[in-house]
Amino acid sequence: MPDAAKRHDPPRFDPTVPNVARMYDYYLGGKNNFAADREAAEQALTFAPELREGAHEARKFLSRVVFFLADEGIRQFIDLGCGLPTQGNVHEVAQGRAPGSRVVYVDNDPVVVAHARALLENNPLAVAIHGDLRQVGDVLADPALRRHLDFTQPVAVLLFSVLHVIADDEVCQRIMDEARESVPDGSYFAISHFVSDLNPDAYAKVAGVYRDKVDIPAHRRTTMRSSAEVIPFFAGLEMVEPGLVYLPRWRPDAADLDRGLPEVSAVGGVGRKLSVS
Repeated sequence: MPDAAKRHDPPRFDPTVPNVARMYDYYLGGKNNFAADREAAEQALTFAPELREGAHEARKFLSRVVFFLADEGIRQFIDLGCGLPTQGNVHEVAQGRAPGSRVVYVDNDPVVVAHARALLENNPLAVAIHGDLRQVGDVLADPALRRHLDFTQPVAVLLFSVLHVIADDEVCQRIMDEARESVPDGSYFAISHFVSDLNPDAYAKVAGVYRDKVDIPAHRRTTMRSSAEVIPFFAGLEMVEPGLVYLPRWRPDAADLDRGLPEVSAVGGVGRKLSVS
């Protein structure tokens, strides 16, 4: 059990203070947000209007990744930092592609977990648990998670739009290293991450909005990494083609290609844990 210095209090619920998950919900056109969230999101959008399109592309990336993983035979999914429920959730995509798929949602926000549990009330193959990504070893050893999943078989660990709210590169790398060591060989990891490459000045201002207004503890200040700074998080994994790319370019379907691929300031990739001989 972690000592007191490593414990983290769950975030408080205060609708007057902007919240990362609720702002993301607003970008997606959802209804689980308040005036403070909308005001902060609109301020961020004045600096980077493509944030809204980037959020939608992140959801499309989620679907393509889960389709791919289901087609690769993965039937167990762990969505770390799942955020507020919206349309096209992991369990909907996975179970639509491969009936019988089992999903565990994890978030450190009790409001998010309550929303997810209500959504999953009639779905015994998907559960939501409370857990802190920064203590990923504890999360992946959680008895509720282990009862739901079979760790003698590969799993997919999904980190969609979550690592970019953890400012410390060493913490992110530790999360990835601990998670990789905790799952069976043949497991997959998927990451999507907003980056500053296309417009560093604008995203420095966006980071300022999150830093100054949003309900994120100091150790989770939003930062905008470059694509090059995301690549090390896949250390120890075999990258799936086409590697780490802008989200619309990760295995787009024919309809996306016909419409043309947008430019969004977010990248994503998938890696597989190989057997050690």
